[in-house]
Amino acid sequence: MTLRAVFKSWVERYFSDEEAVILLVVLVLGFSALILFGRMLAPFLTALVIAFLLQGGVNALTRRGVPHVLAVTLVFLGFIGVLMALAFILMPLIWNQLVGLVQETPRIVASGQRWLDDVQERYPNLVTPDQVQEWIGVAGREMTQFGQRALTLSLASLGNVLSLIIYLVLVPILVFFLLKDREQLVAFTLSLLPQKRTLMTRIWNEMDDQIANYVRGKFVEIIIVGTVTFFTFAFFGLPYSALLAVLVGLSVLVPYIGAAVATLPVAAVAGFHFGISDHFVYVLIAYGIIQALDGNVLVPILFSEAVNLHPVSIIVAVLFFGGVWGFWGIFFAIPLATLLKALVYAWPRGIKQYYAEGTTEETVEK
Repeated sequence: MTLRAVFKSWVERYFSDEEAVILLVVLVLGFSALILFGRMLAPFLTALVIAFLLQGGVNALTRRGVPHVLAVTLVFLGFIGVLMALAFILMPLIWNQLVGLVQETPRIVASGQRWLDDVQERYPNLVTPDQVQEWIGVAGREMTQFGQRALTLSLASLGNVLSLIIYLVLVPILVFFLLKDREQLVAFTLSLLPQKRTLMTRIWNEMDDQIANYVRGKFVEIIIVGTVTFFTFAFFGLPYSALLAVLVGLSVLVPYIGAAVATLPVAAVAGFHFGISDHFVYVLIAYGIIQALDGNVLVPILFSEAVNLHPVSIIVAVLFFGGVWGFWGIFFAIPLATLLKALVYAWPRGIKQYYAEGTTEETVEK
């Protein structure tokens, strides 16, 4: 069989259905628009995610007989209250701890050097003085560069008053109208799609609840893990508890990788503050218990209808979509991977040919 014949057979199998071609065009246009205009549409996309989070609260109030507009208003006011608390309580605390960590970097490096010198004295055949100096130099440079990058990024973000105003003003307004006029906006979007959209409807119905549950569940997971971590670290007297708690909370966005990455700064801060002592061990044990409870108790509860994806698929999705869209790509890596999986399973594969061979429609649906 020639290459042309193979290609023709492949096209006839996967693109003989008109809906499949339309769906492919919609997906290509949608992803192209996000890649090309994602940065400009960032306030709208942020508001869309927040509205997705808040829609569950609106639905819960309306089911209890609360009028739609009043339910939207109550949920929106709650969102504004949380936003104000973050802006005036949490963010200054994190900023102060970040500045303190950067200022304390030289002392941390010196403490690490003393510890390595002690290790070298105890095990001279294992660690040489040249290796100690090399490790200290690399660690000092990396920590200094990290601190400078963090401060530069933070100062640049704070200095960009226009972007800050856009987010603080436009995002809440967009969130309110996305919640209030949800039905009209959905109807308008559907009016732009082709009349024949059975395949798209089937895939959307399969993905809608999964994406909504994932986004809300992941948000709740971040809050719970971050809060528990903060109080745990504060109980042990660990410095920079708020900063480390935010890091640990956000680490749940990246399965497998996030927990491993967040362990390093937690262990480093605990080691430099307590030394290799009982308190250091207690902090690591407590952190390990938090991670174990998150993975074995909290995640199954929040994601009872979790998507069955292989760990390799999840890691590849995080790397790819994170590289394309940054934070939001990491946040939506699993839903996007689930979408691709649903497309693969729902995509027509020469159904007419199967019918001709005696396969019934019921069998194909199965």
